[in-house]
Amino acid sequence: MWRPHVARYIVVNGRRRRATGPEIPEKVAAGPRRHLMAARRAVAAARRNEDTAAEAVARSRVHTAKVALGERGTPWWEQPGTERRLRWEAGAAELDAGRSEEAP
Repeated sequence: MWRPHVARYIVVNGRRRRATGPEIPEKVAAGPRRHLMAARRAVAAARRNEDTAAEAVARSRVHTAKVALGERGTPWWEQPGTERRLRWEAGAAELDAGRSEEAP
Protein backbone atom coordinates (compact mmCIF):
# COMPACT_ATOMS: atom_id res chain seq x y z
CA MET A 1 0.00 0.00 0.00
CA TRP A 2 1.41 3.38 -0.97
CA ARG A 3 1.61 6.08 1.67
CA PRO A 4 2.42 9.71 1.09
CA HIS A 5 5.79 10.82 2.44
CA VAL A 6 5.64 11.55 6.16
CA ALA A 7 8.61 13.33 7.69
CA ARG A 8 10.15 11.22 10.43
CA TYR A 9 12.48 13.95 11.62
CA ILE A 10 12.56 17.69 12.10
CA VAL A 11 15.61 19.94 12.41
CA VAL A 12 15.84 22.21 15.45
CA ASN A 13 18.88 24.46 15.85
CA GLY A 14 20.76 22.33 13.35
CA ARG A 15 20.02 19.06 15.17
CA ARG A 16 17.85 16.30 13.76
CA ARG A 17 15.08 15.28 16.13
CA ARG A 18 12.34 12.69 15.82
CA ALA A 19 8.98 14.12 14.81
CA THR A 20 5.80 13.52 16.77
CA GLY A 21 3.82 10.53 15.50
CA PRO A 22 1.51 11.82 12.74
CA GLU A 23 -1.36 9.47 13.62
CA ILE A 24 -1.88 10.95 17.09
CA PRO A 25 -5.06 13.03 16.93
CA GLU A 26 -4.30 16.70 17.59
CA LYS A 27 -6.73 16.84 20.53
CA VAL A 28 -4.93 13.87 22.10
CA ALA A 29 -1.41 15.17 21.36
CA ALA A 30 -2.23 18.51 22.99
CA GLY A 31 -2.29 16.93 26.47
CA PRO A 32 1.18 15.35 26.41
CA ARG A 33 2.53 18.47 24.69
CA ARG A 34 1.14 20.64 27.49
CA HIS A 35 2.72 18.31 30.09
CA LEU A 36 6.00 18.36 28.14
CA MET A 37 6.23 22.14 28.22
CA ALA A 38 5.32 22.27 31.93
CA ALA A 39 7.94 19.63 32.69
CA ARG A 40 10.59 21.56 30.75
CA ARG A 41 9.77 24.66 32.80
CA ALA A 42 10.04 22.53 35.96
CA VAL A 43 13.49 21.30 34.86
CA ALA A 44 14.64 24.90 34.40
CA ALA A 45 13.24 25.95 37.79
CA ALA A 46 14.85 22.98 39.53
CA ARG A 47 18.21 23.77 37.95
CA ARG A 48 17.95 27.42 39.02
CA ASN A 49 17.20 26.26 42.57
CA GLU A 50 19.87 23.54 42.41
CA ASP A 51 17.23 20.98 43.44
CA THR A 52 18.48 17.69 41.99
CA ALA A 53 15.51 15.65 43.25
CA ALA A 54 12.98 17.99 41.61
CA GLU A 55 15.07 18.04 38.44
CA ALA A 56 15.04 14.23 38.28
CA VAL A 57 11.25 14.15 38.65
CA ALA A 58 10.80 16.82 35.98
CA ARG A 59 13.17 15.07 33.57
CA SER A 60 11.21 11.86 34.08
CA ARG A 61 8.01 13.72 33.12
CA VAL A 62 9.75 15.13 30.02
CA HIS A 63 10.75 11.60 29.02
CA THR A 64 7.24 10.21 29.59
CA ALA A 65 5.70 12.97 27.46
CA LYS A 66 8.20 12.50 24.65
CA VAL A 67 7.61 8.74 24.61
CA ALA A 68 3.84 9.32 24.51
CA LEU A 69 4.32 11.64 21.52
CA GLY A 70 6.54 9.09 19.76
CA GLU A 71 9.63 11.29 19.99
CA ARG A 72 11.53 8.74 22.10
CA GLY A 73 11.43 4.98 22.51
CA THR A 74 10.65 2.66 19.64
CA PRO A 75 10.31 4.72 16.46
CA TRP A 76 6.62 5.22 15.64
CA TRP A 77 7.14 4.16 12.02
CA GLU A 78 8.36 0.75 13.23
CA GLN A 79 5.29 0.09 15.40
CA PRO A 80 1.94 -1.23 14.23
CA GLY A 81 -0.99 1.14 14.73
CA THR A 82 -2.28 -0.67 17.81
CA GLU A 83 1.07 -0.35 19.62
CA ARG A 84 1.31 3.34 18.73
CA ARG A 85 -2.18 3.93 20.08
CA LEU A 86 -1.41 2.06 23.32
CA ARG A 87 1.81 4.09 23.71
CA TRP A 88 0.12 7.48 23.46
CA GLU A 89 -2.90 6.45 25.56
CA ALA A 90 -0.71 4.99 28.34
CA GLY A 91 1.60 8.00 28.31
CA ALA A 92 -1.26 10.48 28.44
CA ALA A 93 -2.89 8.56 31.30
CA GLU A 94 0.39 8.44 33.25
CA LEU A 95 0.97 12.16 32.79
CA ASP A 96 -2.60 13.03 33.78
CA ALA A 97 -2.39 10.83 36.87
CA GLY A 98 0.78 12.61 38.01
CA ARG A 99 -0.69 16.04 37.42
CA SER A 100 -1.65 16.51 41.07
CA GLU A 101 2.08 16.33 41.93
CA GLU A 102 2.66 19.53 39.91
CA ALA A 103 0.24 21.67 41.87
CA PRO A 104 1.70 23.79 44.68
